[in-house]
Amino acid sequence: MRLARWSDGTVVGEGFVVGDRVVPFPDGQTVADILTGGLDAAHAAFGRVGGESGTALAAVRLLAPVVPASVRDFVAFEEHVEGVSASVDGKSEVVPEWYQAPTFYFTNPHTILGPDEPVAPPVTERLDFELEVAVVVGNAPGVGEANLTAAQAASRIFGYTIMNDWSARDLQSREMKVRLGPAKGKDFGTSLGPWIVTADELEQYVDADGFLAIRAEVRINGDLVGEDLVSNMGWPFPELVAYASRNSRVVAGDVLGSGTVGNGGCLGELWGRGSTIPALREGDEVCMTVEGIGELVGTVGAEVAAPSPPSARPRSRARQRS
Repeated sequence: MRLARWSDGTVVGEGFVVGDRVVPFPDGQTVADILTGGLDAAHAAFGRVGGESGTALAAVRLLAPVVPASVRDFVAFEEHVEGVSASVDGKSEVVPEWYQAPTFYFTNPHTILGPDEPVAPPVTERLDFELEVAVVVGNAPGVGEANLTAAQAASRIFGYTIMNDWSARDLQSREMKVRLGPAKGKDFGTSLGPWIVTADELEQYVDADGFLAIRAEVRINGDLVGEDLVSNMGWPFPELVAYASRNSRVVAGDVLGSGTVGNGGCLGELWGRGSTIPALREGDEVCMTVEGIGELVGTVGAEVAAPSPPSARPRSRARQRS
């Protein structure tokens, strides 16, 4: 099953993509409702409306397929870490701590973009994309939200979508020298889409070690610049979800990105390896294709200048008011 959100120019619809048509959920349900009900709710809803005619997919504009409760973005591909560390930090390395646990950061759920929706970047000289596959969390009978085992976490994976983590590498580099972030180098836009493919649709691609062995490719203005197997990530998706739940909670509607695939999943990695491909500019088209999921296209819009931040003021470090 494929779940989507769309606009016909007047109202937002939410439902299934069936062939070349979109069919609303029964009883006015939303994607959020279906995620709360889990895969059983999705199958029940599909059984009620799967045969309806719906509306031609070409007659609507797809939106981001979920309004995320939160967005965690992992860094699960060793090859990506090797390349992008040289680009951002000037030194190609994978620190020992990377191997110990699947690290992530939280990004902005309020700047989510849908398919074909232009990104409005900050003023930057090093605008980049990041090709990722993301898990969308749903509920599962009898499975909680905190301290999940990998097996429990697997049952909470409702489906998958494509994720483009737009990145301003120059801003990111400055921020991360302060040992926090990324923040303003990332939080201006994340594209999701084109829809959510339910986990059962991709079970055929799960290898003997539990990794999702699907191909992912990215093109800039039609030219292939990166390709990888998603199974090259250091941890399978259930282990990412389990780690996210550790001493915390994962809830229906959470989105967890895999991190950028290797072998050209972003320009930052390629720059770190000596590539001269230029940074993205206004008008560039980034097309991501992931086997079993579909295609996510994003274009670069005009930069948006923001007020300059003030510099820190020298302080006396006095311990008493004068």
